Amino acid sequence: MPASTSKSLRVAVLADSDTRWKWGSLTANRVSPAGSDIRLDGFLLRGRATPTARQLEEVGVRADSLREVTALEFLRELGKEDDVYDVVVLALVGGAVQAVLHGLSRAWDGRAKRPLVVTGYVGVVYEKLADGLLLRHGADLVLANSRQDADRFRAVYEGVGADAGSVTEVALPFLGGAAYAEHDPSARPGRPYTVVFAAQPSVPESRKDRTYLLDRLIGHARLHPDREVLLKLRSKPGEHTTHIEELPYQKLVQKADPPANFRLVYGHMGDVLDRTDLLVTISSTAALESLHRRIPTVVLSDLGVREALGNHHFVGSGCLASWDQLDAGHRPVPDPEWVARQGVAADGSYETAFDAARLRITGLLAADELPPLAPYYTPVTAPGYLPGILARHHLGPDGSPLPGAPAADREPSPVRQFVRRAARGAYRHGVQRVAPVIRRMGEL
Repeated sequence: MPASTSKSLRVAVLADSDTRWKWGSLTANRVSPAGSDIRLDGFLLRGRATPTARQLEEVGVRADSLREVTALEFLRELGKEDDVYDVVVLALVGGAVQAVLHGLSRAWDGRAKRPLVVTGYVGVVYEKLADGLLLRHGADLVLANSRQDADRFRAVYEGVGADAGSVTEVALPFLGGAAYAEHDPSARPGRPYTVVFAAQPSVPESRKDRTYLLDRLIGHARLHPDREVLLKLRSKPGEHTTHIEELPYQKLVQKADPPANFRLVYGHMGDVLDRTDLLVTISSTAALESLHRRIPTVVLSDLGVREALGNHHFVGSGCLASWDQLDAGHRPVPDPEWVARQGVAADGSYETAFDAARLRITGLLAADELPPLAPYYTPVTAPGYLPGILARHHLGPDGSPLPGAPAADREPSPVRQFVRRAARGAYRHGVQRVAPVIRRMGEL
């Protein structure tokens, strides 16, 4: 048998939620140089959104190893001289990215050869653009999921005098699946026309708005008894995702009386899209997955087109419509120029969308020496902001562990694990039960 010509590539992915683990692990595979034999080690940052086993199974990405860590434990692992990774993917919220960048900068101080650091966003960037971007500055590659995002990212960095060379245009790593074959009857024999509403944990927030959307979805099912109407949910009650969900649809639907052709579904979004004829959402990234497959896609305007909802991102897409229009049979037609700027690559160019990132990573891996990590935020540029961000992860202004920081070199004891699970459960109970009650009392 001939010897393998593939080059071994060790990749570490640090993620803080199920969706970011999905983005980070898939991105690691997409941007790795061609022919690489990847060893993928997953690290889940301990916190309120640490994914459960069910959520990890639903994502469907396999790692060679996977464990839960604190930021300090991760930094300790990455600081080992005899255990060097080639690439580190930070799939985290902005503040955590910034803290880890400073921690890694200190851990790798003086090293000529260090791992490459890659970061980016899990989906559409429609809020906190400058804040999130500057917190990610300092990575070797800051991935932009579309041409539009790449232009905006560079403008922000250049506008504050930061190096914009790290910005690299790619696409969302989880796009794929068969294109929608609307006019081919053999593509869906014996299957009813299927409408899917892709729910989001935090949009909209209020009980009134979420109940309205649920009522309209159920109403559509009653109006079209020949259709299958699915409510696609991200998580089960008690689980958390990237965003907090205070009012799960599972609880709201208990007070409704849906018809037999209405169902709640979980699982991988790609599997659900395989049987979807019409995708409806407020502003979910699922809309981009759907558009990539050329599935008719609607972004709802019922609650307004507002920044708070994120559906303002779809202005110009041709996809904005209301439930009244859908009930009457409206089928949206997306604008091809808008779609092309969003990294959706419905024109078949998706396979080349990651070539630029692969080329950059190949070149950097071949370099004899890499410059130190240099985030834009330092104790000089942001003395009133950076220390607080670092302190949340028990790091001082120089990136070193603060005195009294939790031990990072041993597994938690059974008692500590029990207390941690209880605390996480109490936090989730407070978010889902107590906080809404307090909010309602405040509105009296």
